Amino acid sequence: MAAKSANLYARIEPDVKEKAENILSTLGIPASSAINMFYKQIILQRGLPFEVKLPSSRPVDIHTLSETEFNEELEKGYSDMQAGRAKNAKKAFADIRNDYGI
Repeated sequence: MAAKSANLYARIEPDVKEKAENILSTLGIPASSAINMFYKQIILQRGLPFEVKLPSSRPVDIHTLSETEFNEELEKGYSDMQAGRAKNAKKAFADIRNDYGI
């Protein structure tokens, strides 16, 4: 293994750093090792090891909808709920908090 002698200084949002380091700590991975793995993946992939793009679909902006379109969106949500394709909001957010330790 090559000697680790190069320093990297980066400015990131404090809450992003804290959340990421909490996850890394749970995994038993020091932040410096995670950064080293990230850089190695950049080299192997010859670019970022994940897609960087805008999502193909955007959330519906209710301010741009006509009353008919708005009602259709509400009906879609109601149909999803009736068919069991929806989660209780409290449970969904609790699951996310548990998954990410927040």
